[in-house]
Amino acid sequence: MRIIVKLAAFAAILSGLALAETWNGRLLDASCLEQQKNACDPTSTSVSFAMLVGGKVYRLDDAGNSKAVEAIKNRADRSKDPSMPTNQITARISGSMEGDILKVETIQVQ
Repeated sequence: MRIIVKLAAFAAILSGLALAETWNGRLLDASCLEQQKNACDPTSTSVSFAMLVGGKVYRLDDAGNSKAVEAIKNRADRSKDPSMPTNQITARISGSMEGDILKVETIQVQ
């Protein structure tokens, strides 16, 4: 019985991963977007993010926002000088879409 439960759990995990999609685009500061209604580059103080993909803006879920904060802090080009401005940041996000919200599994910033 335990083997069946383990196999079912494993199958559920694999099917969830199979549904994951990948998006490449420009990472934006979502709170700046709300205030100015145009594209805003994230800074080291940004805590909510959106992604511009093909002319459409998608917001990141709470987990994605946390992952984006960490990814920006750990960028290779910022590790030498964290006070350096971020400018435009492109990202690759894997996850799923719920409406206009990206549910982030992984994020890589370039």
